[in-house]
Amino acid sequence: MSAQGHPMTRARALVALHVAALCFGATGVIGAWLALPAAEITEGRCVVAALTLAVVLRRRGERLVVSRALVFNGLLLAAHWTAFFAAVEAGGVAVGALGYASFPLFVVLLERALAGRALDRASMATVALVFAGLATMALPGVAVEGLVPGLALGVLSGASFAWLSVRVRLIVGTLPPVALALGQCAFAALWLAPLTMLAAGWRAPTPGEWAGIAILGVVCTALAHTLFIGAMRIVSAHTASVVVALEPVYAIVLAAALLRQVPGAATLAGGALIVAAAFVATRRRDAPVPLPG
Repeated sequence: MSAQGHPMTRARALVALHVAALCFGATGVIGAWLALPAAEITEGRCVVAALTLAVVLRRRGERLVVSRALVFNGLLLAAHWTAFFAAVEAGGVAVGALGYASFPLFVVLLERALAGRALDRASMATVALVFAGLATMALPGVAVEGLVPGLALGVLSGASFAWLSVRVRLIVGTLPPVALALGQCAFAALWLAPLTMLAAGWRAPTPGEWAGIAILGVVCTALAHTLFIGAMRIVSAHTASVVVALEPVYAIVLAAALLRQVPGAATLAGGALIVAAAFVATRRRDAPVPLPG
């Protein structure tokens, strides 16, 4: 059952995940447009998202119960978003998004480790395709400027989001999706506040940049993460990661259309292998990680 008492079918959960993936894909495009440091963009996004979610939570008559799990999830979310925006700044939208798209690899490894299961053939194929995709993108002689740091930061973003996804799956039954998303965004903002306040060269955003931050906070964060967390009540973290791994497809199309950032052949080839890993993983349904008793 959803937080509102209406059943969410698996089909609806998958639709919600695809909408979330589209919103996530727009994140890199907006981040590339904003001429602000990665930590400052993330801080603004978290504050706007937390305020939006707090209003929604109050209207629903629900409440947020603070826990150590939420505090740590906020740290992971702050690390994920900061690394992602830094990846986009270093290598462009496509490189950042494709590096982040490696996160199904980390979800597979984490879920298998927590469940005490060895990797099966589909999981090993997922791992191999992700590694092959990253290697193809970084081939000597074809790698674009900023690709290596962009990929490294993108992979860091993916690893932290994978850890967050598995943790969300473990606690998603204890809080309504909006409350969980609110707690994570609020604590991410608190973790980042000292960093952004003490950062050299900090400046107040322009009105246009505030508009971009508002879109990031309301649409790409509050809406997208509520849909993502709500869907994870129905599907496993692995299945969710597979759908959201299509984010780079949306991101690359949006970046090409809006920013005229067209990736090269090696980047597209490597990205195709990473996306193929997602489709390999969809051929089976993982049992969800057992919830703690």
